Amino acid sequence: MLELDCGLEFDAGRDAEFFSSLPARAAVCLIEPRDPNAEAFLIRTADLRRRLQRLLGPPDAASKRLNLREFARGVRYRLTGSPFEQTLTYYQHAQQLFPKRYRALLRLRPPAVLKVSLRNAYPRCYVTRRIPTDAAGAPVAGVYYGPFASRRAAEAFAESALDFFKVRRCQIKIRRDPAFPGCIYSEMKMCLAPCFAGCTKEEYDAEVARLVQFLETNGGSLRAAIEQERERASEELDFERAAALHKRLEKLDGVLRGRPELARRVQDLDAVILQRAAEEQTVGAYPVRGGRLGEPFFLRFGEMASEPRSAEEILREHLNLCVAGSESEKNQQRDSSTASGSALGMPEKGDLGEHLALIARWYYANPRVGEIFFREKEWPYRRILRACARLLQESGPAATPAPS
Repeated sequence: MLELDCGLEFDAGRDAEFFSSLPARAAVCLIEPRDPNAEAFLIRTADLRRRLQRLLGPPDAASKRLNLREFARGVRYRLTGSPFEQTLTYYQHAQQLFPKRYRALLRLRPPAVLKVSLRNAYPRCYVTRRIPTDAAGAPVAGVYYGPFASRRAAEAFAESALDFFKVRRCQIKIRRDPAFPGCIYSEMKMCLAPCFAGCTKEEYDAEVARLVQFLETNGGSLRAAIEQERERASEELDFERAAALHKRLEKLDGVLRGRPELARRVQDLDAVILQRAAEEQTVGAYPVRGGRLGEPFFLRFGEMASEPRSAEEILREHLNLCVAGSESEKNQQRDSSTASGSALGMPEKGDLGEHLALIARWYYANPRVGEIFFREKEWPYRRILRACARLLQESGPAATPAPS
C-alpha cells in the first residue's frame, strides 16, 4: 500500500510555521480531526501548501468556502510524482476510510469489456461492465476481453470482429424451432442460426471456440488460419480464392489495427506501468497481473550507481517475482494472500473491475503521463530501461494536475 509517510501536527497559533513546513508539491493528504468520533478528511491536490492554506488558514467571515481550522488536529500526506500514483494512493486510502462511498468519491465505474458467456448453451459475444469473480479473484462465467475506452468503442470492435464468425448476435432464448423465421444475420449467412436448428450444437460450439481463441490470441489464430488457407489456394492455382482470402486478411488487419493495445483477455493482462516518483532519480513501476494492480516497486537510479548489480539485473529480479505470482494465480487459482508481506506484494484484494477502471482511466487519458509495457513471452527489459531514462530526463518538478 502507498502509505501516507509524512505528517505534521497542526497548531492554529503557529500556522505560519506549519504552512512553511509544507512542500508546494502534488500530494494526497489526510486531515485528522480533533474529535476522535469525527470522520477524517481526505484530499488530493497539485499544491499541498496552497490547498492547506485555504482549508486551515484564518476563516473569512464573508466567504462560504470550507474551513477546517477548528477541525484539524494534524495532517498525514504522501508526495506523488504522477497523476497515476496520486489516483492509486487516493483510491487505496479512500477504500479503507470510506468503504461505502469511495467509488463515488473517485467516480469509479468498471470499464467496458467484451464477454463470451460460456454458461449459455449457445453463447454470444456482448459488451458488459460487470466481471464476476470466484473466491480466488479469477473471472468466472465466461471469457472477458478488454478494457476499452468506452462502451461505444467496445461495441465497434465487437461488431467488426464478429463479421469473421458465425456466432449469434441476438438476445433471444434459443429453442431450436425449425418454424422460427430467423433474423437478418441468418439470412445473410452471418450466423449458424441455432434458433431454427440451422446447425448442430457441436458445430455451434466449434464456432464459439474459434471466437474465444481469436480473443485469447489477439486475432493471431484467425490471421494464421487465413494465411495458411491463402497459401494452400495459391499452391492449388486457385487464384480467385487466394485473392478473396487476401482481401479478407486485409479486412482483418484493419480490425486489429483499431484494437487498443491494452485490450486483451483480462486474465492475460500482464504489464508494468512506469511513472516518475516524487523522489529524485526514481521511477515507480506498477505491475499489473491478470488485470489487477500489484504493489509498486521503486527503481532508485541514484542508489543503483553503488550497487554491484546492474539496473537490468535488479529490474529482472522484480519482474520475475511478478511473473511467478501471476502464473501461480492463473494455473493454481489459489488465494494470493499468503505472500502479502512481500515488498512487491501480490495483487491488491478488491474488485477486479475497479482495478481495470484505474488502469483504463490512466491508459485512455489524453495526454497520458508515463509508459506501459506488456509481457508477451518475456518482459522487454531493454525497452523498459530506456523508458525509465526518458522519464528521468523530463524537465521540471514532478507535479500532478489534480482536482483541488
